[in-house]
Amino acid sequence: MKKIVFFCLCSMAAFSQSNDTIGKVERTISIDDPYYREDQMYVTITHSILQNKPHGFKQNSLSPGVTFGFLRDIPLNKARRIAIAPGLGLAYHNLRHNLLTINSDIVPYEVNSDYEKNNQHFWYLEIPLEFRWRNSTMESHKFWRVYAGIKYSYLLSSKSIYEGKHGNFTYKNNPDLNKSMIGMYISAGFNTWNLYAYYGFQPVFKQNIIPNNKGLNYFNVGLAFYIL
Repeated sequence: MKKIVFFCLCSMAAFSQSNDTIGKVERTISIDDPYYREDQMYVTITHSILQNKPHGFKQNSLSPGVTFGFLRDIPLNKARRIAIAPGLGLAYHNLRHNLLTINSDIVPYEVNSDYEKNNQHFWYLEIPLEFRWRNSTMESHKFWRVYAGIKYSYLLSSKSIYEGKHGNFTYKNNPDLNKSMIGMYISAGFNTWNLYAYYGFQPVFKQNIIPNNKGLNYFNVGLAFYIL
């Protein structure tokens, strides 16, 4: 009886090894799942390079941004390498530049570099929809990807902080800002590291608000990270 059990165990081990074509170094999951889904949590870290700028506009140091959220991966072919992914997320942007928001009835906005502090903080609710290509397999999470999509953003809250010759101002939920924006984005890379770029079609500010009718459009570049 012991010999029979030993023979069965050896046969099962040999069969398992013969069907495991992914080496131990490359295999990243221990169980094969033919219905696997990829990259359903995401985080992006970006810098905003603002476009559609008024005359004399300058950015100061970095204008960082962070987004995070969930995407429902829906494979479209048997190999599960083409998919779409609707999602929901939250974004934060901190813009640092010389367009002053001083909350004055006479000159509410001014392009001037004579200040001590001038930051604008924005929180957006995001609804992305991605078209995805990747060369993933069920055995490994290490693969190339190219994801492109369209994203709707809704402004949840805003705050401008100014300190300078006009005094000190904190201005919350500015009504001159566009509440809704739509933009396109793309991310591409291998495994952990993915380059990311986004362009917003609608400006940050409404029309006829900023000098020269320049409303500042988002052009965000950075890195994207995906988690199962």
